[in-house]
Amino acid sequence: MASHGQVLLVDDDEAVLQAYTRVLTRAGFEVSTALSGQLALELLRDGHYDAVATDVAMPNMNGIEFLRALRSKDADLPVLLLTGTLSAETAAQAIDLGIMKCLLKPVPVPLLIESVTRAVNVYRLGRLKREALSAMNANLGEASDRGTLERGFERALDSLWMAFQPIIEVGGKLFGYEALMRSREPMLPHPGAVLDAAERLGQLPRLGQRIRALSLAALEAAPGDFSLFINLHPDDLNDDTLYRTLAEHPASSKRLVLELTERASLDSIKGVSERIALLRGFGCRVAIDDLGAGYAGLSSFVQLEPEIVKLDMSLVRDVDKSPLKRKLVASMSSVCRDLGVLVVAEGIETLGERDVAAELGCGLAQGYRFGRPVPDFAVPVW
Repeated sequence: MASHGQVLLVDDDEAVLQAYTRVLTRAGFEVSTALSGQLALELLRDGHYDAVATDVAMPNMNGIEFLRALRSKDADLPVLLLTGTLSAETAAQAIDLGIMKCLLKPVPVPLLIESVTRAVNVYRLGRLKREALSAMNANLGEASDRGTLERGFERALDSLWMAFQPIIEVGGKLFGYEALMRSREPMLPHPGAVLDAAERLGQLPRLGQRIRALSLAALEAAPGDFSLFINLHPDDLNDDTLYRTLAEHPASSKRLVLELTERASLDSIKGVSERIALLRGFGCRVAIDDLGAGYAGLSSFVQLEPEIVKLDMSLVRDVDKSPLKRKLVASMSSVCRDLGVLVVAEGIETLGERDVAAELGCGLAQGYRFGRPVPDFAVPVW
């Protein structure tokens, strides 16, 4: 049997190591053990691991000190804390150092296996993302002088309107629509130019508020029961009006899927997990957009724990003709399914792309093949 992944266990209690090793080995993992943080760092230097599970209370180098040393070498490797007690101070330090999960001893066997499996799958997804980044090219935008940009942005905001593109299940059943901003301002001729101008001018909150107001108004006026995908910039998470708007529209909030792109980092947002929990408290689901095209790290995936991911169109375009893209899409879809995450294949334009994406495990699809972005909620074509 192929290994489910390489796991490193760190604990100064040899009996505990033996017990956990038996459990994880029977579950299909290859397990290495270390009786101290120092020995664990040596193993990490010389070998490859998909996840680490470490005790906190250890002599010479405790779990937090070990984690800090590990993070100086690898920012992405998922780490589980296994501990009998956990103080608030230790918990805060662990969160700052990117801990994936804390498990209190004695850890129930099913919980241990489930947690290690998720950690390995998330790390595996990160490796696939790095492969995608090396295989695909990214494009950056342009600039303008500030005075001209300010006038153009105000005109763009005044003329802003929303287009809606269908997202469907394999087979053709409607799942929802993505709300896509459009502007009639010729100086900012495409959505990326409007977003770039808002970011340069410090006007992201106004742009986000306008997009959400127009999208919710259209949703509440439309017949039917479908999900509406709305894009958020990470900075929108700092905007209190986002949460007030959701509170004012409780029925519509339960139909929203809020997309955060992988092309922007969440590092500047404090309390991301708490803010995402607030969004879910209003009934919203969370999606990661542009998977495979953004930052290669795992922090956004771990912090957001999305219900839905959207594979970037650069991966999906010509997937029926590219063995490399087929392999990447198949692997990423498989890992996402193991994590219980729905996968949307974006940018589908041909029958070949449609059929191969479905064959490779993408349960949802979006692209010109099914419907272009238009001002109303058009019926999609499979």
